[in-house]
Amino acid sequence: MRHRKSGRRLNRNSSHRAAMMANMLCSLVKHERITTTLGRAKELKIVAEKMITLAKRNTTSSITSMTKVVRAEREIIITKLLKELAPRYANRNGGYTRIIKLGVRRGDGADTAIIEYLPESEGVSVPKAQAAPVVEEAPVVEATPVVEETPVVEETPVVEEAPVVEAAPVVEETPVAEEAPVVEEKKEEEEK
Repeated sequence: MRHRKSGRRLNRNSSHRAAMMANMLCSLVKHERITTTLGRAKELKIVAEKMITLAKRNTTSSITSMTKVVRAEREIIITKLLKELAPRYANRNGGYTRIIKLGVRRGDGADTAIIEYLPESEGVSVPKAQAAPVVEEAPVVEATPVVEETPVVEETPVVEEAPVVEAAPVVEETPVAEEAPVVEEKKEEEEK
């Protein structure tokens, strides 16, 4: 019996499981959304949320802890965690990911799911003590004007004439008179 033993084994030994989680974490951080089996998504959620928490601390020891988990493309993944994802969830205490169940996979009947980081604008919870009190205003009722019925007059079709467009006068451009002094200067030079 597996009493008080946390985590799913996922039919893998410990090193294979750690490598698979690191690989899935890299894919999740890069693309911010991946499709996998439900059990793997639930295990990945634990690791992914710990990475965001470490990135939010942004200390030397937290970065060292992140490098122990992330194996491939460390610079890219850790930079994205520190510069994009941690500021996105600065005002949020946990719950950075969500799992959406998709159904069963056709080949083997495994439950599949999408795991994704929450968008920036979604669900930033504000504690109740900080929430602004809601003030209800009395509804404003406007008096509706009484409209008398007017008899309907049959309309005659109106024929619109196209407006007449007048042609703009053509203006010819005159050459610039700067060339004349140059000719005079040449004549003066020839006379000398």
